[in-house]
Amino acid sequence: MNTFDYKQAFSRNIGWVTTEEQAVLQRKRVAIGGLGGVGGSHLIVLARMGVGNFTIADLDAFELANFNRQYGASISTLGRPKAEVMERTISEINPEADIRTFPNGITLENLDQFLADVDIYVDSLDIFALEIRRAVFAACYEKGIPTITAAPMGMGTAFLVFMPGKMSFEEYFCLDGYDFEDQIIKFVIGVSPTVIQRKYLVDRSSVNFLMKKVPSTAMGIEIAAGVACTNVLKILLKRGGVIYAPYGLHFDAYKNYLKKTWRPFGNDNPLQKFMFWYVKRLLAKN
Repeated sequence: MNTFDYKQAFSRNIGWVTTEEQAVLQRKRVAIGGLGGVGGSHLIVLARMGVGNFTIADLDAFELANFNRQYGASISTLGRPKAEVMERTISEINPEADIRTFPNGITLENLDQFLADVDIYVDSLDIFALEIRRAVFAACYEKGIPTITAAPMGMGTAFLVFMPGKMSFEEYFCLDGYDFEDQIIKFVIGVSPTVIQRKYLVDRSSVNFLMKKVPSTAMGIEIAAGVACTNVLKILLKRGGVIYAPYGLHFDAYKNYLKKTWRPFGNDNPLQKFMFWYVKRLLAKN
């Protein structure tokens, strides 16, 4: 019978982290909202880094349209709840992990319970779930919980970190007073101020915010997971510089492009206002 040994299972991490730091990771709790594209990959990477406690949430089941990018999507998991599948996957990587699962997703009613004892929140909610996303980020800011959102953008990623006491999600994205489609545009250009991925989008009709339709690639998902989880590690272990809002980072493997962005006043920055107008104009042509 095979037996599990935490130290041996994650011994190959040692060198990039110390033995003492690995023990810290074992004690930490990471909350992940959404277990589809980036969420599933975030969860796997952090589990393999030896994070010992997770709070996860998702209300959807796997379907065929998830096969191009979502970690848990396969023939054997079709129709099965994402939260159930990913909880089992993590338990098989680390049987000692403490996993709190919210199979009905994050709601205003369970938000405090979802964030209980959490050291850091990793945002991977559906791009269109703005209302609950705003509520989660606001609650994290109030509770002093660092937050990260790393969006897969084409074949790369753009990410933002929001630290306690620094610029908040609301201060950066400036969503109040806009309709749903405009809020989505402001969220996208806020995470990705350069919108560099637009330059190799071969079919613009694939982007339809009103129909809640955007394309995504597995490469973007995996790059996003690597970037986000690296920053989770740095924050949890209190080592290495962390770029936080209004600064962000965008890496695009297709364009061989790396850009550190700075948007004082967030989406109220003149450059962001121009980009908002520009993206709206492009979408209107479709």
